[in-house]
Amino acid sequence: MRVKLTEAQRQIACQSRLFSGLPPDLSAILLNAAHLRHLRRGQAIFHHGDIAQSIHIVTAGWVKLYRIAPNGTEAVVGVMTKGQSFGEPIALRRAAYPVSAEATTDCELLAVPAQAFLDLLQSHPETAISVLSATFLHLQGLVEQIEQLKARSGAQRVAEFLLELCPAEAESATVILPYDKMLIAGRLGMKPESLSRAFVRLRDHGVRVNQSSAAIASVSGLRDLVHSDMNGPLSRAI
Repeated sequence: MRVKLTEAQRQIACQSRLFSGLPPDLSAILLNAAHLRHLRRGQAIFHHGDIAQSIHIVTAGWVKLYRIAPNGTEAVVGVMTKGQSFGEPIALRRAAYPVSAEATTDCELLAVPAQAFLDLLQSHPETAISVLSATFLHLQGLVEQIEQLKARSGAQRVAEFLLELCPAEAESATVILPYDKMLIAGRLGMKPESLSRAFVRLRDHGVRVNQSSAAIASVSGLRDLVHSDMNGPLSRAI
């Protein structure tokens, strides 16, 4: 639905990789054309094969991007949260989505019509820089994800995930797990039983996980674990 965006919603949108490089006056043009969507947990945003019409920005909650393999297995490609955008290159090409998207919590999205951005590219060619920037950041994120899957143990992947949830500069923290453990496992390229073993392994490093939160005794210690030598004992933690 088209509604007047709050100042907070506009600020969140401007943090996204697509908008962060745009001058405020050009960002305002796109945000004025945006639609606000409220979705319930489990509600589909789009399906694999749908023709993209909009660029999406998460302003509250969590969204997963995934594909279903021929054998029925769900592969989580990405998990997006507040201030993150997705679908930019696909929407601007009016191509078919290569993944599906679903709200993993109750969430709020801004849907920016692709045509509004294409019109802006015509009238302000310099806007293309923000598209290139967004594409680069997306590719960089994919490279980092591949590195995480290839070069780090399960315990290290889980530790890095928990670190991303910690407040900046905190030495100890209790963080809320933003979505269920099945999705965490999928996001980290692990089976649920491997995730459970990694949580057990992290107890030796001051991490206590319950159903919906994790208590971290030493954030710096967990950071050291993430960057520890993979040839040591940690390499056995799956």
